[in-house]
Amino acid sequence: MAHAVRKGWWRLYRPQLTACRVLALDAAGHVLLVRHSYGSGKWMLPGGGIKSGEDPIASARREYAEEVGGALQGCAQVDVTRDIFHGAPSTVHVIVGLASGPVAPDRREIVVAAFHAPDALPEALASGLAEAIPHWLALYRADQNSSI
Repeated sequence: MAHAVRKGWWRLYRPQLTACRVLALDAAGHVLLVRHSYGSGKWMLPGGGIKSGEDPIASARREYAEEVGGALQGCAQVDVTRDIFHGAPSTVHVIVGLASGPVAPDRREIVVAAFHAPDALPEALASGLAEAIPHWLALYRADQNSSI
């Protein structure tokens, strides 16, 4: 119910949103994807809104901990994209990091979370992710290699 009210408010007022998406990797290089308790039911990346004055990497770590538990290490921002959330234009910071600790969906917002091999992503994937994930992984690897 709260999600429906929020969607209606966004459609009416069209606020400028700033958000983060988290591309979390396990030790084998698999990508964490989640399914929300609301929306399309498609697999997507965890993430959420960036608070006023909050650093995008700090936001990604906070959102990851809130939604699936654990922590992110070795984080890097690899992209800034534009998206539409419920009719409202949004700036989205894409943060890649290494997952630390067990993954435990909060069962309130996230109902399931699972790691997937980048070359074997599920078919029921949010629009554009199949193309974006390999690109973001390549940017992250380049960033990590340049900082060695």
